[in-house]
Order: sequence, then structure tokens, then C-alpha cells
Amino acid sequence: MFSEYTEQFADWLAVERGYSPHTVNGYLRDVKELEILLGGDIHPAAITGEDVRRYVYSLHGKKSSTTVARKLSALRTFFRFLSKRGVIEHDPVAAVVMPKQGSSIPVVLSVDEMFTLLEQPGESDTYAARDRAVLELLYSTGMRVSELVSRDMNDLDFDAGMVRVRGKGNKERFVPFGAAAGEALTAYFPERDALIAARLARGHQADGEAVFLNSRGTRITSRSVERMVRGYGRRAGIAVTVTPHALRHSFATHLLEMGADLRTVQELLGHVSLSTTQKYTHLNMDYLTRVYDRAHPTARRTSS
Repeated sequence: MFSEYTEQFADWLAVERGYSPHTVNGYLRDVKELEILLGGDIHPAAITGEDVRRYVYSLHGKKSSTTVARKLSALRTFFRFLSKRGVIEHDPVAAVVMPKQGSSIPVVLSVDEMFTLLEQPGESDTYAARDRAVLELLYSTGMRVSELVSRDMNDLDFDAGMVRVRGKGNKERFVPFGAAAGEALTAYFPERDALIAARLARGHQADGEAVFLNSRGTRITSRSVERMVRGYGRRAGIAVTVTPHALRHSFATHLLEMGADLRTVQELLGHVSLSTTQKYTHLNMDYLTRVYDRAHPTARRTSS
């Protein structure tokens, strides 16, 4: 009974909202947790606000407030979906308050740290050309790691220096990539061709569309890229844990520091809301003061 509605919910998320399989599975996991807590197959209309609160209490001390908020958000989306389709009359999540979330400061690498990271792949690394191309493209475009690994060869336009990106909600945008990323990609392609040839020689079908391949000649995964970026961050001696998302933060912050306007960065990152972009870009007060002093017409006014 419950699974019937979760299947409909999954189809709606994938088809109407355009969410990726990874995102859809995340929503379903969160909804399934509530079902398990309530003892198995249950009709959604029988679930009460007290049931949802009991679920939230069960997470206390086990999950961060951010994770709890995410799970509640998934449940809220699920029950709103059911409400719009007349499956339930009352939304059991409506009266449940989101937990307060602490404001976390995103990891942003300095320009020097970023250059040091980009220099890490070397002769001792089996797939150095691929890894360098991954790092360069992440930093050059600010793509999410999920967007990077899902890129196909026909998404790259070397004449225009642009990459087509399909982000959240399957929304398409075009993002320029710099000369360094273009050169790194070109240097990687012979390595990519060799991976494809080796897979064909083993009698397997190769993935000729994916830009980035793993050692087996198939599309690389987000988790593999995350491990790779963390490893190079440690090798570079960077004190914080370096993730693909840290490169996205750094991309946005460095653009703003060099004078790009917030709306442009919003478009490049693929954000619907400008407030989301503001959360990605944490500039220190010294920099903001310098911008103000340089730009505001009354900032340098002296008394006569």
C-alpha cells in the first residue's frame, strides 16, 4: 500500500521535477525510514503529526540538524504530493517545526592553494592526465560533481570554449571553461582513447559518450572523484578537507573577488535563487571594505 504511493512519488520526481536518479533515491530512502519506524506497510492517510514528531525524536543525537532538516523536507514534499492527488486530507508534516541549523562556513581555498592543488597530478599517478582535467574543469566551471561525471563528449564545444551542463531539475545552462581546462582535456583524450580500446579488447562494450572514464573504461562515479580530490588535497598539504564542492565554492568566491557580479555567478552556478548564490560566496570584511571604498561615490569624501 505504502510502496504503491512511493513508486508514484518517484515517477513524479523523475518525470515532472526532472530530478536525477541519485536525488530520487535519496528522497525515497528518507520516506522509507518513516515507514519502517511505523512498523511496515501503512496507508499514508493514517500517519499523524505525532508519528512524524516521533520519527524526528528518533533521529536526535544520531543525525545532524542539517540531515534532520533534509529528511523533513523530503517528507514534506512527499505528503504535499499526496495531498495534491487527494490521497490524504491532512499533511502530518505541516505542524512539525524544522530544527534550527547552525550556519556552516563553506571551505574556500585561496588562489595559491588552488594552484598548488591543480599541480598535484604527476608522473606517479596512473591517470594523471584525467585527474588534472577533472580538477581543472571543476575549478574552471564551478560544476557540481554530479554534473561533471554526467557530462558527455557532445556537451563540450572547444570552438566556443563552452560546456553544456544539466543541473538540478534538468535545467540546462552553458558555462565557459578556460584555456587551462581546455588544454587539460585535450591532453587527457589519448588516455581516454586507451581506456576505451582496452575495454573493447576485453570483449566489453565501452562508454564512448562519457567524458571521464574510470580504469574499467566506464563512466567515472561521483564518489571516485570525491576520493581523488580529497587525496590530492592531502598531498598538497592543504589543512582543510578538499572536496569537489570546495572547488565550487572557490570558483564562485574567486570570481567575485575579481569583480564578477553576483547575478553572473548565479547563472554560472545554475542557482534559481540569488540568496543561494550569496551563501556560496563568503568574502571577508576587508575585501568588502576595499570594494566599498573603491566603488561608493561618497566613500572617499573628505570634509572641507
